[in-house]
Amino acid sequence: MKANIHPELKDATVTCVCGATFKTKSTKENINVEVCSECHPFYTGTQNKAKKTGNIEKFNRKYGLDEKQKAE
Repeated sequence: MKANIHPELKDATVTCVCGATFKTKSTKENINVEVCSECHPFYTGTQNKAKKTGNIEKFNRKYGLDEKQKAE
C-alpha cells in the first residue's frame, strides 16, 4: 500500500435542515444535508402508502367504464 496518498479522515458534524445534528467521520469537517433519518418520511413512519391498483382498474376509471356498468 502506498503511503501518503489517502485523504485525512476527520471528525465531521452533519447538520440537517430540520435542525438535527450528528457526528461521523469524513474528509470534510461540516456537512449540510436536506433530509436525515430524523425527518425523512420513511424513517419517521409518516410515509403514505400508495394504493396498488392494476392496469385494468386504472383504464376503467380513466374512461368511466365502471360507472356505466353500475348504471345499467
